[in-house]
Amino acid sequence: MSTPVSVSISGKDYQIACPEDEKPALIASAKMLSDNMEDIRATGKVVGLDRIAVMAALNIANDLIKLQNKQNDGSDDLDNKIMQMKNKVNAFLDEVSQLDL
Repeated sequence: MSTPVSVSISGKDYQIACPEDEKPALIASAKMLSDNMEDIRATGKVVGLDRIAVMAALNIANDLIKLQNKQNDGSDDLDNKIMQMKNKVNAFLDEVSQLDL
């Protein structure tokens, strides 16, 4: 049975339905996301909560894929593609930031 769990992500509180046995993982995930978003915000390169959230999600996904590749002894091709995607997103966000100014 799911119960509401209160988590804070980047200074905003959210109520998320979650099975009781998954509550610690949800809280840890929210903290990881919030910490990652705060690190990105602190750089001053990315403006806007939605853009910061996208960058944080890409960073976390990249970290996960790196771990999976290490476990599977996979090639570096996937990591390179993710880094290319990340660089493209960063370049786009830089362009958008310049337009917003």
